[in-house]
Amino acid sequence: MSGEYCYGHTRRSRVVPSAADYDERWRRIAAAGQNPHGEADLVSRYQPSSVLDGGCGTGRVAIELARRGVRVVGVDVDPAMIAAARAKAPELDWRQADLSLLSLDERFDVVVLAGNVVGFVAPDRRAAAVQACARALLPGGRLIAGFSLLLGWPSTRDYESWCADSGLTLEARYATWDGAPYQAGSANYIVLVHRKAE
Repeated sequence: MSGEYCYGHTRRSRVVPSAADYDERWRRIAAAGQNPHGEADLVSRYQPSSVLDGGCGTGRVAIELARRGVRVVGVDVDPAMIAAARAKAPELDWRQADLSLLSLDERFDVVVLAGNVVGFVAPDRRAAAVQACARALLPGGRLIAGFSLLLGWPSTRDYESWCADSGLTLEARYATWDGAPYQAGSANYIVLVHRKAE
């Protein structure tokens, strides 16, 4: 995948590290005394018993949530990422799937999209991916997504429109996974929490 990243069968001009490089980045963050589990911390505030980790990568968030007693399913389109996640936690449920085509029998308290997942979905499939995530929620469940605000990637308005079209209501906007307040134009990253009706 040198120089290009494939998601949803569309190539994105963005360098994405290998599974090993990705894991090494988080090991360095932890070794420096920083918290590598901000996403799991935010998700845990909602006290879910079940979480779908969409675009789970090598499993960092899902594994931490499982360690906290949450039932998790990890989904990623990249077979190398799923293989790495499965090698680290073979007891967990890992599935290779394109989010825009996702169809699961299970429903979850939370669907989390950490690490720019939405931006890596092919532009013409982003709305479908959000709709699939909304379908995977239990009534009252939450879709929690964080992504960089980059040129050519979804804007806050785009993403919130897809959520509204999927029957979700905005509950919170944060600038970081630790819950720092978001102010439009002052941050290059956003974390959005949307809720499905009861």
